[in-house]
Amino acid sequence: MSKTRPNEFIALIAMLTAVVAMSIDTMLPALGTIARDLGATEANDRQFVIYGFFAGLTFGTLIYGPISDAVGRKPTIFAGLALYVVGSLICMFSTSFSMLVVGRVIQGFAAASPRIVSIAMVRDGFAGAGMAKVMSFVMSVFMIIPIIAPSIGTLVLEFGSWRMIFGGLLVASVMAGIWLAVRQPETLAPENRVPFTFGNMVSGATEVMRHPVSLGYTMAVGGVFASFTAYLASCEQLFVEQYGQGKAFALWFAFLALAMVGAQVFNGKRVMKLGMRRITQFGVWAMLGLSLVMIVITWASAGHPHLFLMVGFLFTFFFCSGLLFGNYNAMALEPMGHIAGMASAVSGFLSSLVAVTIGTWAGSQYAGSFMLFAAMFAGSALWALAWSEWAEAGRARVLRAAT
Repeated sequence: MSKTRPNEFIALIAMLTAVVAMSIDTMLPALGTIARDLGATEANDRQFVIYGFFAGLTFGTLIYGPISDAVGRKPTIFAGLALYVVGSLICMFSTSFSMLVVGRVIQGFAAASPRIVSIAMVRDGFAGAGMAKVMSFVMSVFMIIPIIAPSIGTLVLEFGSWRMIFGGLLVASVMAGIWLAVRQPETLAPENRVPFTFGNMVSGATEVMRHPVSLGYTMAVGGVFASFTAYLASCEQLFVEQYGQGKAFALWFAFLALAMVGAQVFNGKRVMKLGMRRITQFGVWAMLGLSLVMIVITWASAGHPHLFLMVGFLFTFFFCSGLLFGNYNAMALEPMGHIAGMASAVSGFLSSLVAVTIGTWAGSQYAGSFMLFAAMFAGSALWALAWSEWAEAGRARVLRAAT
């Protein structure tokens, strides 16, 4: 199927999907500096460097998959990478904070292309256990990015300007494009292409939103992702300003990222035995219970619990939330096998829209107290629990109707 050996193909796909993680996590140590240099007026304005990217990514998620089904995988990725270069240049040479946010929106919209379409490339060449095996290797590489990316950003700031971070992202995207062009043939045969029509998109969106299981678990993912989005946007303020951990910020972020890695490993080994529903029930109830306890502790400590206690809570919460993401997504798409590509795009758009909308509001409320995070995490757990139970009730109704 390609000039590439299997290991090289996996590495290429991992690099393409890693564009998103690198675009977010390398920024985190530089948010305060960017905001000061470009004259952001409010302390929380720096969060829009992250939210702008997520906003663009949300809308890009909806369209790149169907477009690649129509014109092919490589042209769609090349278009996205070219637009990503434009967004990176705007960010590099921004003279105002609003200009940089516009560049970040363009970056996010563009990054949706390699993120979504590269997975479709895997689906073109593999199926069943083969696809699962390839994706497990891709995700293993992908999960390393949040561990090392903030350290890369910190290192860049030690020797130069934050603008060099965007320059590095630009170079990485160009290298990925060259690699794709030289080594990887088109994976979608012309006879397998499907015309892109607005009607097909509306039909797919309607079907996802009408099915209780798909809608319920899509909304549940959005709620969990909302708290994670708000955390990403404000964690630099939390660690650097509230807890005075400026030089250690990248290390704390890497440590907490390990919780998500551990959750993926645990889920991969246990999901076949325990089942997705059982694992997610444990995860969401644990998240809710932990958050409620943390609300009390935070209140008792005047909004500033001990650093180690705070980090321990975040690590445990992220481990539990890591048990939800993949399983909730899989359960959302389970009834949509006949329109898997379109349903994946629609579900991803809806969950991201919920996450960006709620996460942006939640992050804007940060005022130097950990109470925001404790309450936000409790709210996201309660949201996920309510929607997942609604989805299961709907599944039961569908089964009864079918019999």
